[in-house]
Amino acid sequence: MQVIARNSKLWEYMSSEIRDLIEDGEIILNFVFENKDKADISDYSFIVFPFAKAYEGFLKKFLWDIGLITEDDYYGDEIRIGRLLNPNYEDNTSVYGKVCGQTKGGKQIAQKLWDAWKRGRNTVFHYFPHNFKKLEYNEALDIINDVINAMSQVISVCLDKKTR
Repeated sequence: MQVIARNSKLWEYMSSEIRDLIEDGEIILNFVFENKDKADISDYSFIVFPFAKAYEGFLKKFLWDIGLITEDDYYGDEIRIGRLLNPNYEDNTSVYGKVCGQTKGGKQIAQKLWDAWKRGRNTVFHYFPHNFKKLEYNEALDIINDVINAMSQVISVCLDKKTR
């Protein structure tokens, strides 16, 4: 199963490292699909991980390509994508209001990116004792679709010929 068509603009935009993560995720998805009835797995968060990591890489590349982060940010270890995308941070590091600039649907895209980040990364990979979250198989698939859809929308709405 392929979650991203290999002849799509999204696939073309991704770096080889991001593509590798997507392909790893597809291998995991296929394995789990073929074997999920044979195992008693309590939490399917692990199938989201390669896609969430690819999403982080995609977002860094996208934010660098549109000039919202610097090359030093892109290659550095200190950047926090969640903080940059968070609509509740209105300091000078926030990019939420700047994503896609004034293009049609810019605010909706920013919200979609943030929602996919929150759902596909924060609530999946952080441990909150007061709000412990396990994913069922179909919920994990739903999150993966959210992440892929967010990336696809960025490509179709925000990027034209601005790629590096």
